[in-house]
Amino acid sequence: MTTSNSVNNIEELDKILKSEIAVLLYFNTISCNVGESLEPKVKNLIDINFPKINFYNIDLNFSPEIAAKYNAFVEPTILIFFEGKETIRKSRNISIYELHESIDRLYKLIFE
Repeated sequence: MTTSNSVNNIEELDKILKSEIAVLLYFNTISCNVGESLEPKVKNLIDINFPKINFYNIDLNFSPEIAAKYNAFVEPTILIFFEGKETIRKSRNISIYELHESIDRLYKLIFE
């Protein structure tokens, strides 16, 4: 099961992106109902289908410098990094099916 790791400083995030092969950043705020309801679905998708991707939560209210660096101003926004490079970006109206399809091909290339 994916644990919800929160990141709220840019130095910590830079270390994570340099040291981990696959990272999902979930940008959201507590006040966003769509983001709050989508988060468990995204975590479940990662847990079941993509266990080598590490899930990190970033609250836009507490991490404006991270949001600015990654142009993540819409909630929710999902950024997925493989080998330190942003490879997938989804915002606002996110389909779990489309997210699965986007991740699947790249995940197989890297891990299989």
